[in-house]
Amino acid sequence: MATKAVTDASFAADVLASDKPVLVDFWADWCGPCKMIGPSLEEISEELADKVTIAKVDIMESTDTAAKYGVQSIPLMVLFKNGEPVAQKLGAAPKSQLKGWLESEL
Repeated sequence: MATKAVTDASFAADVLASDKPVLVDFWADWCGPCKMIGPSLEEISEELADKVTIAKVDIMESTDTAAKYGVQSIPLMVLFKNGEPVAQKLGAAPKSQLKGWLESEL
């Protein structure tokens, strides 16, 4: 399963109510580093599909969610478990680092 686009309207159902961990990638179209890690996140979402859902929140469209979680710099990845943010990683990184970080937090 590829990454899932999530909006202000669907955030509660898609992320907070999820029965498995959800990694939320806060991003925007104009963000170069966000675009750089996009393909890596797609691959990780397929490799770890049984363990985690990877969701993408466009901060320009979902301003309420971005504000609620204090997103000031992107790309920002926040891992949610049982509806709570438990870990976060700021900035772009190689796929191996992103996957290693995520696996260590799951």
